[in-house]
Amino acid sequence: MSRAVYITGTDTGAGKSVAAATLLAALNANGVRTVGMKPVASGCERTAAGLRNADAELLIAHSAGAPAYANVNPYAFADPIAPHLAAAKAGIEIDLTRIDAAFAALSTNAQFAVVEGVGGWMAPLGPRLMQADLVRALHLPVILVVGLRLGCLNHALLSARAIRADGAELAGWIASGVDTQMARREDNLATLRERLGAPCLGVLPYAAAPDPAVLAPHLVAASSLLRA
Repeated sequence: MSRAVYITGTDTGAGKSVAAATLLAALNANGVRTVGMKPVASGCERTAAGLRNADAELLIAHSAGAPAYANVNPYAFADPIAPHLAAAKAGIEIDLTRIDAAFAALSTNAQFAVVEGVGGWMAPLGPRLMQADLVRALHLPVILVVGLRLGCLNHALLSARAIRADGAELAGWIASGVDTQMARREDNLATLRERLGAPCLGVLPYAAAPDPAVLAPHLVAASSLLRA
């Protein structure tokens, strides 16, 4: 695999999973064989096949081929809490070499990967492990998903500052409509375009039951840029 991006968000509930799955759908529709990955997921359901996370399964549904769940989501935790707390409760320490191996396995049958983070950028993965460590280990540029709601300017600008301070590349950002009642939406978008210092890769409208395949045209420009 020669290319991949890491999807982070301004906060939990910013729309990362829908944005990641929509980007997958757009890239695959654009002729780029793309797979999704959710290295760490907390809030998983116990099934006969083991712990399963809805966000990881959404990525699989919009990935090319049929990637193995264990490679898409190598660390799955039952409790819907911060990942470092969920891992500690399960008695597990997240190991980047395991994630790297899963990433390499996914790369054997794909041209591109969309790797979705957990929570916001600063959500810890372990006592000394941050998401920035994962991004640096896999050499991934970052796309920031901005949930459009009151407070998004502060969250987005702080997140962008933190991403850059951690030595990662902010390749662009995607706006995600999460609040239908947001005041001055277009003015907020204009401020983000002016101040984030990275290209806007698309604006996803609010949808009560979002379908990434239907939303994919909103990220055509993003998929074309990444493909290039």
